[in-house]
Amino acid sequence: MTTREAFLAKVRAAQPAARPRPDVPLFEAIGGDLRTRFTAALQTMGGTCVEAASASNVSDLIRERFGAAASIASATTEVPGTRAIDADTDPASLQDVDVGVVRARFGVAETGSVWFSEREYVVNALGYIVQHLIVLLDPAQLLDGLQDVYRRDDFRSARYAALVTGPSATADIEGVLIRGAQGVRSLTVVWVAG
Repeated sequence: MTTREAFLAKVRAAQPAARPRPDVPLFEAIGGDLRTRFTAALQTMGGTCVEAASASNVSDLIRERFGAAASIASATTEVPGTRAIDADTDPASLQDVDVGVVRARFGVAETGSVWFSEREYVVNALGYIVQHLIVLLDPAQLLDGLQDVYRRDDFRSARYAALVTGPSATADIEGVLIRGAQGVRSLTVVWVAG
C-alpha cells in the first residue's frame, strides 16, 4: 500500500458516525404573491426576470440580448446551444462561452434564489464560468422560504446544492459595486412552465 493509499484509508476509517439532520423549525409564511416576492428579491440582488411564452422563445431572447454570434452552452434540451455539453465535458472548455442556459428545479420567493444540483448544471462550472446565465423557472415551482428547501426530497438526495441569487458581485473595494467579479456578469430568470 502506498503512503497516499494508507493516508486515505486512515481518513476514511476516522469518519464520524452518521447523525440525523437537525429539525428545521417551521416559521410562519410571509404570504403574498410568491412570484412578485421572488422578482423583487432577485432584482434587489441584481438579477432580472422576463416572461417567455415557451422555452422555444428563449433562443430569440438570447439573440436579442447577446447577439446572434453569442456562444451558448445549454444544460437543458428545451433550448438548443451552440456548444454541446454532457457530464464528460471538460469544465475549462466552457471558459469562452457567452451564455449558459439551465433549468432551475425551483425558486425561493424569500430570497429570489434558484436551486441547482449536479443534475441541473450537468457541468458544475456552467453556473460560474460563463459570462451570462439564463435560468428557466416554472412559476409553479416557487417555494415561500428557505426553510421549505430543506424539506424537499431532491435537496436530501443531491450530491450538492447551490442556491444562486443574482449575478456575481462584490462591493468590498471602496464600496463600489462590481457585478461579474468572480462569476457570471448577469443572471436572467425566464418564467417558463416546465
